[in-house]
Amino acid sequence: MTRLLHLDASPRPGHAGTHKHGSHSRRLTHHFVSRWRALEPGVEIVYRDIGVNPPTLTSVKWIEAEFTPTEKKTDSMRAVLAESDALIDEVKAADILVLGVPMYNFGMPAAFKAWIDNITRIGRTVDFDMQYGAHPYVPLEHYLPLLADRPRHAVLLSSRGGFGFDRQGPLAAFNHLEPGVRTALQFIGIGGFHDIAIEHQEEGGDALAASTQSALERIDRLVERLHSEVTAKHQPQPA
Repeated sequence: MTRLLHLDASPRPGHAGTHKHGSHSRRLTHHFVSRWRALEPGVEIVYRDIGVNPPTLTSVKWIEAEFTPTEKKTDSMRAVLAESDALIDEVKAADILVLGVPMYNFGMPAAFKAWIDNITRIGRTVDFDMQYGAHPYVPLEHYLPLLADRPRHAVLLSSRGGFGFDRQGPLAAFNHLEPGVRTALQFIGIGGFHDIAIEHQEEGGDALAASTQSALERIDRLVERLHSEVTAKHQPQPA
């Protein structure tokens, strides 16, 4: 059985194309999850809406609790980290992270950055020791990604007001969303990364419609490919 973590970071409720002023990124994540469920009705899905309920920002108390050795943590420190622990547990349990994250001002929304900060924890998702060599996903010395214990994929589904932000586009250098998310997740050990985005949101009209249709079709192909790959690994191997 596959486990999906479905996360939406847009504060806009509803889905574009169905609800007035609905979210384009929510439409994409809903489409991905619906297509996956059609292929695997028994899929386990955990949903978290951080657009409506953002994670708590890191604070002095959070930092003090995080960097206090486990055996010295007080009950109040453990309470401060409880939300972060729950978010990490969701990520660790997932085979695939389905992340709906609109581009805001060339990068990620504040709620999603808070989620990243909460799941990047020394001793829980990444470790540091001078004995460690090169990072297997990001070329950093002395860090060990603790979520590299098994294959995990992240699917970043986004929406952009403008256009030309894809890797080969004229505004690629201004796109700090996909590169930032990829780096953060690979740093903790999530090796598979896939991104699909809708553009032309501000322009609207035919350009937005064509971009949306292209994104939905690409999601269909990605779901089929990932489903085949992930479920194949779940099949029992001959003795």
